[in-house]
Amino acid sequence: MKTLSFILAIAPALLLLAYIYWRDPQKEPLKELIKAVAWGIAICVPVAFVELWIHGVLFGAGEPTTIVGSTAKAFLVAALPEESAKLLAMWLVLRKNPHFDEHFDGIVYAVCIGLGFAAIENVFYVVGKENWMSIALGRALLAVPGHYAFAVLMGYYYSLYHFVERSTKNAIAILLVPVMAHGVYDALAMSGAVNPMIGGIAFCVLVYFCIKMQKEAQRKLISMIERDKQPLV
Repeated sequence: MKTLSFILAIAPALLLLAYIYWRDPQKEPLKELIKAVAWGIAICVPVAFVELWIHGVLFGAGEPTTIVGSTAKAFLVAALPEESAKLLAMWLVLRKNPHFDEHFDGIVYAVCIGLGFAAIENVFYVVGKENWMSIALGRALLAVPGHYAFAVLMGYYYSLYHFVERSTKNAIAILLVPVMAHGVYDALAMSGAVNPMIGGIAFCVLVYFCIKMQKEAQRKLISMIERDKQPLV
């Protein structure tokens, strides 16, 4: 059962990695993509310790008991540390990478890092749990695609800043946009733990939000593919 749960835990990330590789018009070297995935995996444990520390500072040994508290946890304990670590990993992967020469590349590398992170996070959530099948299904439909979408947003603005316009607005958006998307996702997902009635409504909003987020991610993919058909200036 542990082997099956492990396979199901990493399968969604692998499928999305295959998808983004397929969509890339000019394929990146596999060793560079593996390096990016490895960085996503490597940051998972350090981020978990940072999150535990921030949680302790904000909430002590307990959990938030209000919607305001759960929202603070969503943004400050989860979204900000995780997306900051992914951005640091992305900078380390791309700062001396000669293959980072197209707009779409930012999305490809960001997705590799984000899904490396998501795959290991999924293993921790799924493997060894009694109800692992339902957890794996729920996270395959929402959480892992969520990390994929956050990564597309980060990669989009990273490339926009690098290739198009090195403005303060674009620089801020590289981190702010995925943090906001991630924070809203987690705030909606966590609300049920403190208020079941609000949680039921929030779950419906969460599903709608995830659908809209995937559509936006798809628009970002197409936008960068179209940009790469034009010469870099």
